[in-house]
Amino acid sequence: MAEDLVLDTAIRDWVLIPLSVVMVLIGVLRYFVSKLMHSSQTPDAKIVKEGQVIVRARNLRAGANFIPSKAFRTRKIYFCNEENGLLFVPKGQGQNPQAQMFSDPNMAMDMMKKNLSMIIPQTLTFAWVNFFFSGFVAAKIPFPLTQRFRSMLQNGIDLSTVDVSYVSSRSWYFLNLFGLRGLFSLILGEENAVDDTQRMMQMGGFGFDPSKGLSAEKDNLDITQHDWALLNFEHRAEAVLRKVIS
Repeated sequence: MAEDLVLDTAIRDWVLIPLSVVMVLIGVLRYFVSKLMHSSQTPDAKIVKEGQVIVRARNLRAGANFIPSKAFRTRKIYFCNEENGLLFVPKGQGQNPQAQMFSDPNMAMDMMKKNLSMIIPQTLTFAWVNFFFSGFVAAKIPFPLTQRFRSMLQNGIDLSTVDVSYVSSRSWYFLNLFGLRGLFSLILGEENAVDDTQRMMQMGGFGFDPSKGLSAEKDNLDITQHDWALLNFEHRAEAVLRKVIS
């Protein structure tokens, strides 16, 4: 049976609250440091143009049924023609994001700065938590959990008799690391919120390949069928108005 623990208030005052405050302050400081290290770049005109073409093709698919069939087929050929269509990408002409990054030193430098601004503070903070607060039971979650959450919430505590809802100090560090986006969005704004989960997912990426987006949108537009939505529109509008008036 899992045993209930009585947590000392000193753990709350000297472990839980300081750890939470430090994590928030480090997140805010990391945001301003990364903003200072960020270098402004002139966007590539080709990439911007291809992005606008994708947006126009999506708008065509969204409003396909509200334009005549002939107009839709004309626009579809304009985008998807195998010879000179805007969405057609000849084989061998697709951009390689890795080669683009290595050919542009500014892009590689910005990526390295972003990774360093995330890795260095996290490493130092984890070492600080592991040295000063390791082994503490810091808090208790006010709802029951299953046993599969034990490894996530009780990192650093090897006691199978403790209830799963108790959180160790090391696990509290990870919960704050990945769960403070909502608080950062209130402090820094929604667009400026620090999201470590998203940054970790982007660490292994080397950029975006616009040619893949063009090819995918071309395939979506090719299979789009025109179904005229304004057939007998006047009669239907008249029926609706008569129903409203009566």
